[in-house]
Amino acid sequence: MTRTFLGILVLALWLTSCKRVEPDMPADQETAGDEIAQAEPRIEYGFNLDEFEVVNDTVRRGDSFGELMIKNKVEYPKIATIAERFRDTFDVRRIRVGKPYIILKSKDTAQAAQVFIYQNDPINYTVVDFRDSAKAYRKKRDIVLREREIGGVIPEGGSLSQVIDEQGVDYQVTLDLSQVYAWTVDFSKLDAGDKFRIIFDEKYIADSLYAGAGPIKAAYFEHRGQELYAFAYHNDSLNIREYYDDQAENLRRTFLSMPIRFGRLSSRYNLKRRIRYYGYKVRPHKGTDYAAPIGTPILATADGVVTESTRRGGNGKYVKIRHNGTYSTQYLHMKAQNVKKGDFVRQGDVIGWIGMTGNTGGPHVCYRFWKNGRQVDPLKEDLPKAEPLAEHKQPEYFDYIRPLKEQLECIVLPETGEQTEELITYNSSENAPDSY
Repeated sequence: MTRTFLGILVLALWLTSCKRVEPDMPADQETAGDEIAQAEPRIEYGFNLDEFEVVNDTVRRGDSFGELMIKNKVEYPKIATIAERFRDTFDVRRIRVGKPYIILKSKDTAQAAQVFIYQNDPINYTVVDFRDSAKAYRKKRDIVLREREIGGVIPEGGSLSQVIDEQGVDYQVTLDLSQVYAWTVDFSKLDAGDKFRIIFDEKYIADSLYAGAGPIKAAYFEHRGQELYAFAYHNDSLNIREYYDDQAENLRRTFLSMPIRFGRLSSRYNLKRRIRYYGYKVRPHKGTDYAAPIGTPILATADGVVTESTRRGGNGKYVKIRHNGTYSTQYLHMKAQNVKKGDFVRQGDVIGWIGMTGNTGGPHVCYRFWKNGRQVDPLKEDLPKAEPLAEHKQPEYFDYIRPLKEQLECIVLPETGEQTEELITYNSSENAPDSY
C-alpha cells in the first residue's frame, strides 16, 4: 500500500468524522405539499393584521407623537395618559426621524388608530394600545438563530478584520473575538500564519431579515504557535457568561490591559520625565496615556465603586474607581463623565469619553493606577487572573466543551483550498472601523 493511498484513506476518514448527517424528513412533511394550503391569518407583533387597516410609515422631520395620533383620531386624554404615565416605557419626546412605525386602525367608518407600534430597532419594538384604557409595553420580535462557522489565516500584511470581512461576516464578530482574547493576544501585532476558527450565531427575523451577530460560542486562535481555546460558559456565582479555555481556566484578568478598545499608547508611566516647556526639570508622570479621537468611550478596567466623578485643576473631568482594598484606578481629561459617585460599575462599562479638559496637549485619557495607596505602573504589574471555574463544575464543563472542540477542529481553513463549511441550525428565541 503506497503512502499516497494511505494519505487519501486518512483524509476520507477525517472528512467522514466531520460530516453532519441531516435528519430524515418526517413522512407527514413529505406529503404536506399535496394538501391545499389554507389561508392563514397574518399575525405580527402579537396582532391579527387582517382585523385592522394597516398603515406602515416612518417618522418624518417635524413629526410628533401627539400630532400623529390626533391626525389618526385618538382622543387627547389617551395621548396624555401615555405621555405622563408610561414615560419610562415610551418617552413620546424621543421618537426619532427615520424610525419605522405601524398604525393599526379600526375597519369601521371612523378608522381611528387602535394601536401604534414603534420599532426601536430590528428586534425591539414598543406597543401603544389605545383600546379601552391606554397603555404601553415593550416586546421583542421572534428571531431565528442560525449557527455559523468560519475560519481563517492571517496573510502577510493582513489583519483579523480584513480576513473576517472577506467572508461577509458582521464586524461585531471581529470586536467580540478581540474581547474574548483581550488578555492573551495583542491584535495589533498578529503574525502572518496566525489561525482562527469561530462558532457563533447569526440572528434573523422572519427567517430572512438579518438582525446582527450573537455572542461567540467557541473559538480557537493560534498565535505564534500557541493554541488558545475559548468556550462561553455561564458563571453561576457571578450570573454572567465567561470564557474559559480547554483547561477550565478563565481567560479574563481582573483588569483590562487598557481603558479604551482602540487607540495607542502615547506616554508611559515615568518618574524621571523631563519636559522642555518646564526647563527640562524632572516632572514625574504617574499615569499611562492612551491617545484616541475625542468622544472615544473610556472603559472601567475592572469592577468597582465610583469614589469620585468631578472636575479639578489640571486633571480636568475625571472618574476614580475603588476596586477593592488593594487597587484603585483614575481616568483623566474626559470630555464628559457617564457615571456618578457611588455607582457600581462592571469591567468594560463606559464611564466617560475621551476629551481635552484640564492640562493636555491633545485628546487622550491619562490612566492612573493605585496599589495599596501608591501610584504604580500598570504595565509592569503582575495582575491577578480571574477565578477559574469552580472545581465541582469542571466535569460538567468538560462534557459540554468536548463536542464544541471537535466541531472547531473540523472547520476547514481557507489555506487548504477548500471553503469553510457553514452549519445552519434553527432555534426559536424571544429573543468598518479601522483594521487592527
